[in-house]
Amino acid sequence: MLYKLSYNLRMALDSILQRPLRSFLTSLGIIFGVGAVIAMMAIGQGAQEEIMEQMNILGANNLIIEPIVEQKEEDLTEDSDKDDGSQRFSPGLTVGDARSFQEIIPVVERVSPEIVLETNFLRNGRKRSGKLVGVSNVFFEHSSFHMEKGQDKFTPDQMQFADQVCVIGAGVKSKFFSQEEPIGKYIKVGRNSLRVVGVATERRFSQANLMDLGVRDYDMDVYAPIETVLLRYKNRNRVSPSDLQAAQMRMGMGGDEPAADPETKNYHQIDRMTVAIADGADMVAVAEIIRRMLERRHNGVIDTEVKIPEELLEQKQKTTDMFNLVLISIAAISLLIGGIGIMNIMFASVMERIKEIGVRLALGATKRDIVLQFLSESVTLSIVGGLLGVAFGVGLSLIIDKFFSVPTVISWFPILLAFVVAFSVGVFFGFFPALKAAKQDPVISLRHD
Repeated sequence: MLYKLSYNLRMALDSILQRPLRSFLTSLGIIFGVGAVIAMMAIGQGAQEEIMEQMNILGANNLIIEPIVEQKEEDLTEDSDKDDGSQRFSPGLTVGDARSFQEIIPVVERVSPEIVLETNFLRNGRKRSGKLVGVSNVFFEHSSFHMEKGQDKFTPDQMQFADQVCVIGAGVKSKFFSQEEPIGKYIKVGRNSLRVVGVATERRFSQANLMDLGVRDYDMDVYAPIETVLLRYKNRNRVSPSDLQAAQMRMGMGGDEPAADPETKNYHQIDRMTVAIADGADMVAVAEIIRRMLERRHNGVIDTEVKIPEELLEQKQKTTDMFNLVLISIAAISLLIGGIGIMNIMFASVMERIKEIGVRLALGATKRDIVLQFLSESVTLSIVGGLLGVAFGVGLSLIIDKFFSVPTVISWFPILLAFVVAFSVGVFFGFFPALKAAKQDPVISLRHD
């Protein structure tokens, strides 16, 4: 039995090597089909892992509240005068809103307000634009923030007295402290120098996913206590002398007011707020409660937006699944075409080798031996195509990951699946030509030229 198997394999390899170009062209469908399967599963698994990691950052039970700078108004009473040209006053998103959520809504576990200011970082003659983010210690907890070194949160005294301290991202460390220990050193952020008390670990995300989910590039941020930012940098909830002076300049000393700078329209004290909800709570219902609370607290002005990250991630998962379905369809069509190509070539091979079949049958070979001979050839052709398809799929996955910023994860399962599929295609589409070869009449076959 082993002798017959090895003989059939040698015959199959000899036949493939005698016509290498024809064998390669026949296997193209298998190559592309197997490659598409591996690339599709690598992209799908990479997207799944990235979504899970993003879920850890955003939190499965978190709500995100963001201000709307271009505010919309909504009348709460039917007898409201809509034509008086007046605009309701709204204090915007404030720290007071954050306190009210935690005090009034029982299922709210914690609230993390953030203030994001565009500024410049300066140290040792090196300058770079970036974001100063005012946060509370809750931020480091709900966002699964991990520290590479230094403090894992701000001390109560640093928060209470608005100390000039900060935690820097891994990108800021590599730019300004590449060859020295940053802890205890100062970096100038805007108009103030802040002492570094902690360094966050690096996080890697594609820019497209960061924008889709509204997540900043944490690695290039500098984090300071929210009290420090409100006291020493900017509190949009207060009118300062500099604000009055800027307003007078915009008025042109009594003339017509020019178009306002978009930045001046942002009257919100808080730029982003993350609300952690207890497990088991209805996220949609809580989001609606928060929307109504904000509407009442802001005098009916719709100037905030409540987002549910889980819904964003579910939508992204649906998009990924649709993309995978398209790739599966392409792979299935390629494998079908490859199988049909193998069957056609094997039928042609049977017609070319009728005399050889007659000789073997005359020398005592059984019909089973003939079936195994041609079946071995088709399976070998499929497996060779599968091997080339694996190389193609792995290479394609690496190219997609490196040049298109789409995360891919290559595992053994799709490679094993590729071999199973290639073997199955070879057996299925090679069986009918092999059966035709076995049914040849030895006498007629020997007379065939």
